[in-house]
Amino acid sequence: MYPFLRYASTIAYAALQVKRGDTLTFKDTSEIKLRCRLSDIDNFLEMNNGRVLTLYDMGRTDFAVRTGLGKQLLKNRWGLVVAGSTIQYRKRIRAFDKVTMKTHIAGFDERWMYIEQSMWVKGKPCSSALLRTGVTEGGKVIETARVLAALNQSDWKLPPTGYVAEWIESDSDRPWPPVG
Repeated sequence: MYPFLRYASTIAYAALQVKRGDTLTFKDTSEIKLRCRLSDIDNFLEMNNGRVLTLYDMGRTDFAVRTGLGKQLLKNRWGLVVAGSTIQYRKRIRAFDKVTMKTHIAGFDERWMYIEQSMWVKGKPCSSALLRTGVTEGGKVIETARVLAALNQSDWKLPPTGYVAEWIESDSDRPWPPVG
């Protein structure tokens, strides 16, 4: 089941931080702390890979609220979409582990923002995800220039480079739907 209460508390805590003046720009990295709960683990007593992706939603939500994007989403009746992702797992997260999640923008193009997220336990990276995300209006992805303008960051440029650019290129070769 989706952790609606946890999601709501993430929004409330991020809003409280904004009220206290702890805001971010799109150039910053969001950090939130959480604990691996019994409802997060699988039969191997580690965080379920599906739950990892769900908890990454919380990190992106904190980032959106603290950067002011959340306010613009409400004001303009925009939505958010994830259009692709890749994830790597390196270290198990066990029940009751304290987790630090980091979220930042790794690059953007005319249409998509590429978000990089990671989870850390005791200073060691456990997983890392790269997501292709977009802002929608009326069910269609809008230009990132509009989003940046709404946040008074029109002059910011961050083209995808390195492995992000390589992932974009290789993903464009992927057949859809997969043949099989």
